[in-house]
Amino acid sequence: MRPPWVEVSQFIQLEREVEIEHRPRMLEALQGKVNDVADSVRDQTPSCSQCGRPMKRHATETVSWTARFGRLQAWVARYRCPPCKNERRPLLDLLGVEPGRISGSLARLLALLAVVAPYTLAAQLAWLLWGVKISPGGVWKVVQRLGESAARYSHELSQYHADSRSEGAPTQDAPAVVVLSVDSCFVGMQVRTKRRRRKGSEPLPPLPVVQEGQFRDVKTGVLLLPQERVETSPGRHSLVRRFLVSCLGDADEIFDRLYAQLRELGWLDSAKTMVVIVGDGAEWIWNRTHRFVRRCEILDFWHALEPAWGLARVRYGEGSRQADRWVHQIGKDLRAGKVQEVIAQLKRMRANTPELREKLEGLIRYYSENAGRMRYDEYLRLGYGIGSGAVESAHKQVVHARFRQAGMRWSEAGARRLLALRLLVLNDHWALLDRLAMVSVA
Repeated sequence: MRPPWVEVSQFIQLEREVEIEHRPRMLEALQGKVNDVADSVRDQTPSCSQCGRPMKRHATETVSWTARFGRLQAWVARYRCPPCKNERRPLLDLLGVEPGRISGSLARLLALLAVVAPYTLAAQLAWLLWGVKISPGGVWKVVQRLGESAARYSHELSQYHADSRSEGAPTQDAPAVVVLSVDSCFVGMQVRTKRRRRKGSEPLPPLPVVQEGQFRDVKTGVLLLPQERVETSPGRHSLVRRFLVSCLGDADEIFDRLYAQLRELGWLDSAKTMVVIVGDGAEWIWNRTHRFVRRCEILDFWHALEPAWGLARVRYGEGSRQADRWVHQIGKDLRAGKVQEVIAQLKRMRANTPELREKLEGLIRYYSENAGRMRYDEYLRLGYGIGSGAVESAHKQVVHARFRQAGMRWSEAGARRLLALRLLVLNDHWALLDRLAMVSVA
């Protein structure tokens, strides 16, 4: 006798029986609606997009594609413009499908799985969730087509808002303060020029070792409103809402996209909106803040303490209590807005070794160059915040959780497309894909 805990639930059996019974009916109903659309365009003659003249009917063929409930097919008329050599299939253009491809909501559901899980696991989940059999390569193809569409949309949105003649969202409700935090991290890139191919029953050859330099920079930015940062427990804050922006490697592009997202949200009024920019001290950040007329630059407090820790370890020894106390006092003074006093104190210190002198001079230079970005008492009083924890967290969610799993290596196009889709999920904009056509990619 089988133990009782391995018996299948009666209700689960009923659910599966209903799904199996009604799936063919749903496919039949969907096929009927496709036929109705086909009848509505049967006698319509399209015009050539190039010359504008009516196109000539060239042929009629049976076309099929895969949807969520199964495989659909339709008789599709193909039109041609002899002078321009253009071809059109009005029914497929209207439906937004391609012959032999996965289309509609199924494609977007498969892409959604691939955004949160590796392609192999996404294919397994498709079978467990919807009874859809698809290979990891099939999921990959869907991601490339939808991801390219999403990436092009983001790029074109940035170009649109970069034009001074463009119109953003209404700014009558623009906030007085917006916090913008930017940072970067790395992902491993593919080092082979061609995809691996299996020969017969032989296993795939191993991936080459990723050598130094075989990484790409992923830059991520976070937009948030200070009043939407709530304290969930003593000393711990969470965000009610945030908007993430990311791109593969280009410093100018990340700021173009941040600017476009602010205008798209209606959060940027040059007359009243203060843009607070929090960074880790990297020059590529400060060199691109000039596009915001009213801005406040803040050096992340914890990055400001990093070189102080380096000096303390050399001066007092690694892990010493005296080093802890000294850095703690430096941090206390900086939070109180005493950056000039801290610099004066450092200048009075004596360096007995070349290493200590180098660390001390570097710290003095670092604080002197960034003194205007270290008025932490003022920033805290105004509610701006002094840390870049939001963007550090964003890196883990946008990049680390999906792009930096064991053994993952990415092509530039593949990373760019999947990154565009992942941002749609994390920003709760996935419904945008319903308005974007799938793109054919090589």
